[in-house]
Amino acid sequence: MPSKSFADLGVSPVVVDALRARDITDPFAIQNLVIPDVLAGHDVLAKSPTGSGKTLAFAVPIVERLQATDRRPGALILAPTRELALQIVDDMSELAHARALSVACVYGGAGIERQMKLARRAHIVVATPGRLEDILQRRAITLEQIKILVLDEADRMLDMGFRPAVDRIVARTPRSRQTLFFSATLEGDAGTIAKAYTSAPRRHEHVPAVDHDAPETEHRFLKVQHEAKVAHLVHELNDAQRGLTIVFVRTKRGCDRLVKRLRDHNVTALAMHGDKTQSQREKALARFERGEVDTLVATDVAARGIDVRDVTHVINYDMPEDRDGYVHRTGRTGRAGASGISVTFVLGDQAKDMSRIAADLGLHKEFSLSGLPTQTSGPGGGPKRRPQRPGQRPGRRERAQASAGRSHR
Repeated sequence: MPSKSFADLGVSPVVVDALRARDITDPFAIQNLVIPDVLAGHDVLAKSPTGSGKTLAFAVPIVERLQATDRRPGALILAPTRELALQIVDDMSELAHARALSVACVYGGAGIERQMKLARRAHIVVATPGRLEDILQRRAITLEQIKILVLDEADRMLDMGFRPAVDRIVARTPRSRQTLFFSATLEGDAGTIAKAYTSAPRRHEHVPAVDHDAPETEHRFLKVQHEAKVAHLVHELNDAQRGLTIVFVRTKRGCDRLVKRLRDHNVTALAMHGDKTQSQREKALARFERGEVDTLVATDVAARGIDVRDVTHVINYDMPEDRDGYVHRTGRTGRAGASGISVTFVLGDQAKDMSRIAADLGLHKEFSLSGLPTQTSGPGGGPKRRPQRPGQRPGRRERAQASAGRSHR
């Protein structure tokens, strides 16, 4: 079957031209699935991994469905973190401008007065739940004219404890709105609120095909002792072949502590976590992107939405909590057709849990090279394996689009 163009999906020439100006000409799979339904006015539930093109899947039809003469704001996009909210605005701004629409970003850690002024005039508001509630309480804007509501990375918002705030925000929007729900999972709590917020939704799930010709991320698992973790990390960071590197830790306190310990070993690193101000986080990320400092130590939440080119290494200093956490972290490298390296430190008492995650991702062989005990074999003699699920690393073409010009998610 011949591939469809954005025009084939019903996108107007002016928006097609705006996409082409950013070297985006061919829709990704999730865009092919979602855009026609959104243009037709349907509610949508979409399950798709990071890097699959999901931001344009809702951004394109939103700018098509809104008019410059509409009462404002006409669309609201909720995101779990400041970084993701800012990235969505970056991805949408040129498309919105092509249709004479304005976009405002609302997030904590920055001046609220200016954000209120911009949000009041914007056709599209992209917001984190906490700051949006602050603005709503000040009666700076109203959500009574919202035509389209988007919940992006809804599962992450739940993980971060935003359910009560999201419920209150959604209650302020019209019942007749169109709702688009994007999540890494549509089961459990995420599935419950998806049903509560939508009406007769069209459901789409995108599992990226494996691109066997694409450069692969090399996955390594290292058995370490707790007292030797810093020494192992310094050894990895002294690799002359590495470029930009993100080191993942579990806690904010651990993040700051590790940066200080690296400094004692003559390794300069930047910390990225939720207790940093927005200005501090933006400056740190800018220095990292420019290569002024090539090591970023980050927590999972702080790194959500970060899309930096040329990250050659991801090091899990602290083991990820689950499969999705591993996918999210390792997805920071091996982008835009480039190869990458993922290194995970595993303590002895973590072997069972990490082995299960590795087996679930088809990395049982790589994990076995660590010398750590693997999980119990299944009936066929091999590791227990679940079917491939969304969240696995996309192929080269998808990673290239997701990274071009920062990200086209």
